[in-house]
Amino acid sequence: MKEKTVSKAIEHRRSVRIYDPKKAINTAIVKQCIQQAILAPSSSNLQLWEFYHIINKTLLEKISESCFNQPAAKTANQLVIPIVRLDLWPKRIQSNVGFIKNVVPSKISKKSKKEALGYYQKVLPKLYKGTNKLRGFFGKIMMQYRGISKITYREVSSTDLRVIGHKSTALAAQNFMTSMAAFDYDTCPMEGFDSVRLKNILELPKEAQISMVIGCGIRKEEGVYGDRFRVPFEEVYFQK
Repeated sequence: MKEKTVSKAIEHRRSVRIYDPKKAINTAIVKQCIQQAILAPSSSNLQLWEFYHIINKTLLEKISESCFNQPAAKTANQLVIPIVRLDLWPKRIQSNVGFIKNVVPSKISKKSKKEALGYYQKVLPKLYKGTNKLRGFFGKIMMQYRGISKITYREVSSTDLRVIGHKSTALAAQNFMTSMAAFDYDTCPMEGFDSVRLKNILELPKEAQISMVIGCGIRKEEGVYGDRFRVPFEEVYFQK
């Protein structure tokens, strides 16, 4: 299967809401696209995400029901569900620390390595302890006060960190959907779902947060609801 260029894949990608049940998609290729997804940038390279690739028919039916049986879920050949895992920050910090320590000396100076290790071992733990709502609340107040007199990083509350986690995961999800489009596979990101029921179906820990549910398959003609609409470029582009 010949892959499209990035530009062609972006043009091809639409939110497809009805998939052709007669056209299956290759599980291995979907997995390959998830591998492309995790090459996306993430805040501090923490990669606080997981991807659930659903191919089991019974699970597909249960998940579709939790998505209100909307067509993009009900007719999907497979589903991919990106999950935000802020609670894994200690483990992911240690993974980065291990990587930095093992970097070949010729590729990074001792000073740079020391600074990088300091960031991961001292700065980030303080920040991500803000996932605790109380700590995050007081941290927010402290940063606002500090910001009166100096340039300050202010996004330290539990809500701020939640947004950061979802932004990074959404970047990876976009990588996935573009990669799928390169193979002529279609997707539809869905935010309409019962998060409590879906977490129970997937047996997720309470700390996990569902970013979206992505329907996957091959489009039927009526599965694309009309021509693509975007507001004029001039309304969203500002050069200064």
